[in-house]
Amino acid sequence: MDFLDEVVITVRSGDGGGGCVSFRREKYIPKGGPDGGDGGDGGDVILSADKTCHSLSAYRSRRSFKAGSGSPGGGNQCTGRNGEDLILPVPLGTIVENALTGDFIVDLVRAGERFLLLPGGQGGKGNRHFATATNRTPRMAQPGIPGVELKIRLSLKLLAHIGLVGLPNAGKSTLLAALTMARPKIGDYPFTTLIPNLGVLDLDDDHSVILADVPGLIEGASEGRGLGLRFLKHIERTGVLFHLLDAADGTVEDVLEDYRRIRNELEAYSPVLAEKPQVVLMNKVDLLDDGNGKVARIGRTLEEKGVPWIGLSALKGQGVQDLKRLILLNWDVWGLECLDPREADPSCAKPEVDG
Repeated sequence: MDFLDEVVITVRSGDGGGGCVSFRREKYIPKGGPDGGDGGDGGDVILSADKTCHSLSAYRSRRSFKAGSGSPGGGNQCTGRNGEDLILPVPLGTIVENALTGDFIVDLVRAGERFLLLPGGQGGKGNRHFATATNRTPRMAQPGIPGVELKIRLSLKLLAHIGLVGLPNAGKSTLLAALTMARPKIGDYPFTTLIPNLGVLDLDDDHSVILADVPGLIEGASEGRGLGLRFLKHIERTGVLFHLLDAADGTVEDVLEDYRRIRNELEAYSPVLAEKPQVVLMNKVDLLDDGNGKVARIGRTLEEKGVPWIGLSALKGQGVQDLKRLILLNWDVWGLECLDPREADPSCAKPEVDG
């Protein structure tokens, strides 16, 4: 997958067409009045939140975009054609900022939402508008108003209900594939996941959730090590974090230390992210040969900290139904209903103008 979550592009609205200087000339009417038509308006620059778009990769190779310009007016009061609007599709969760000043412009989170970023230049008026009692043959017309140029930064923060975090090779991608129709790359080696992956889990006829799997974290990620830190922004909007642990890796204390390491990295990245509700999923219980005694000992320690947990095997499907029931049970507690991207009004929102 060609994934891109941040890009800077330059956009320009269309120029307005110039007004026309023309006079009515017909047989038997040698001195007709002015009939110059108005120029057409330039095209607008519009951002459109597209639920079928999951990356900003469409803007990787091309960084400059311009709306169509309005056509000039013509004789016989003919108005020029308006320029074609420039509609730029972006994924849900795209934040738009002024690339030069850093000022926030808009956050597009609703499917079908449209935002008028730059209006097109207005077409100029033809000479027929300038006829007066003392000047019946005006030989002037208005030029069209030029379009506006802006350099913007598009930053994607994926919209998901649940974020999957953990060390590399903890089984996050395997769990995503077991719960959803997503087919992320799966392998028995660290950093198999190099980009975020999304999947939809249908819980029942009325409830479904989007899960986001981000590359595994390692100790020191908050200082720039590994891959996961760069992608943690994609779980900032989630309602709950599922923290996967490899229950078969080392001793009880080793597994708990893995939990503490990831918690520390989340807190270093963002205290707000670390305070989100968390559920520990102890994965790979099918590899244990002590009748889940190890899982129970780890679970008691987590319960003392007030952290809910479930033992499961993403590969074998063990514990998956318990996980689904847990999500439904906490649907309102985690505020998952509020995270559903609604269908937006198809009309185009306009930026606020001071004064």
